[in-house]
Parts: sequence; structure tokens; C-alpha cells
Amino acid sequence: MLWSDIERLERLVDPWREFDRMRKDLFRVATGRVEFPALNVWTSPDDAVVTTEIPGLDLKDLEISVTGNTLTIRGARREEQLNAGETYHRMERWQGDFSKIIELPFSVEADKVEARYARGILSITMPRAASEKPRKITVTT
Repeated sequence: MLWSDIERLERLVDPWREFDRMRKDLFRVATGRVEFPALNVWTSPDDAVVTTEIPGLDLKDLEISVTGNTLTIRGARREEQLNAGETYHRMERWQGDFSKIIELPFSVEADKVEARYARGILSITMPRAASEKPRKITVTT
């Protein structure tokens, strides 16, 4: 089975996810904006890890929460204050409030989630709930 066949099958199985992806793509094209922050998410049998670049963010303006299999990241990057008489010559860095919600493929042990922020990179490690981990079954005779 080719990768494109798998993608087509996923679209049939979960049309709402496909609709949401198309809506976001259309918004991005129409406004020229990219969702902020961009994320990398990967999973293993034991956990999920999310990383994102959010330089210039004051940690008091960051809120992370986990419920079941949903991670929510909210925050704000404040506008740089200019001195009297200064004006922007060029302004490309994004600023303002943001909110990103990610649905993970499994439930998470919320009380064991760890978040680290170093050099502008936020890393969140979320252990898979014990009830979601594959369990080896021993067969007896």
C-alpha cells in the first residue's frame, strides 16, 4: 500500500479531521498567516513529546494544561515597547495571544507531565496512561 493510499483511507475514516485540516489550510492561504506556534509531536510506546519554538516569551504568560488525551498551550508574546520618537522600520516577529490544542493518540498521566523551557524552546513530555499501554497477556494451560 502506498503512502498516498493510506492518506486517502484516513480521509475516509475521519472526515472531520480532514475538514479541519482543509479549513486551516484555507485560512492560512486567505490571510497569509501561519498558526503559531509551530509544533513537532512524536510518540513512543511510553510517552508523547511536544516541542515548539517560542522565543521572547515570558513564562508568566504561558499556560499548559492536559485533560485526557488533549494538550492545550496558551500564551502571549508581548509587543516590544518603543522609546519616544522611535518607529518600526520593519516588523516581522509575531506578537499577541495564541492558543494551540493538540489531540494525542492516547490518554496521558496528567500528574506526570513535565515541561521544560530552554533557549526559546518549550519541550513537554507526557507519559502514556497505564491503562493505555499495551499489556502482555500470559496464556496458561
